[in-house]
Amino acid sequence: MLVGPTGIQLCTDALFTGCVALSDRYQLSRHSHLLETKAQEKLAAEKYECSAVKHLQEIGFLDEKTSLAHGVWLNDTDIEILALTKSTIVHNPLSNLRLGSGIAPILKCLRAGVNISFGCDGASSNDSQDLLEAIKIGSILHNITDPDYRSWITPKQSVEMACLGGAKGLGVHNHLGSITVGKKADLVLYDLTALSLLPRTDPIGLLVLGRPVNVIDSVWVDGRPIVVNGKLTTIDIDELRQELFDRSGWEAGRESPTLGKIESHYRRIMSLST
Repeated sequence: MLVGPTGIQLCTDALFTGCVALSDRYQLSRHSHLLETKAQEKLAAEKYECSAVKHLQEIGFLDEKTSLAHGVWLNDTDIEILALTKSTIVHNPLSNLRLGSGIAPILKCLRAGVNISFGCDGASSNDSQDLLEAIKIGSILHNITDPDYRSWITPKQSVEMACLGGAKGLGVHNHLGSITVGKKADLVLYDLTALSLLPRTDPIGLLVLGRPVNVIDSVWVDGRPIVVNGKLTTIDIDELRQELFDRSGWEAGRESPTLGKIESHYRRIMSLST
């Protein structure tokens, strides 16, 4: 359980500070969306006369229990504040690319000591909910932002960011996030003989940078087997497949009914031609 005001574009300061009070009283983590778009950066400047990050710091929302999705439009001062407050950025590279939001300054954040993890965002802004895909893109995307290959995210580093980085962002890194004696047994066992993970090289590199297909042998959550021999034990896959098929239809060129209401406003805010 955590408290999660959506973001500055939808929430008042009273809601943010109320969430801080609940978080402190019950030791809950905090989550919000932050500077996903250029429009949100402009909104913060108009609304607060400072950056969104600076304002969230001033009202006490940022600390080691806080995770923030996106952070695409962070500036250098914002990054310093996030490092100082020990806040976490949850990097959602696929949705940021899908929506044309931009590329978050992840390498700058890492150099500053900001905790980073990976996310898939919601299904409405990322057609795939594949965390390995998000880790892959979120790792190699930033190679074009810095020519110094020594600062690029390695496969091993990206797995640690996804696992332990995510646990730190939720404040549960003492219980989850790494294979350590005494921590909860949240484990995935991959079949390294699967065709998509051959020929053999670095197994972590293959998992992150390759295209692993049908490679999960077993999964345990808190010691409970969820996948055994590649089969889910908690869901009837055939029944789920049929329900998804029946509740959907093949469509091409579908246009949102609200597009006309917001398009002109969006284009004006983003200084795009009409």
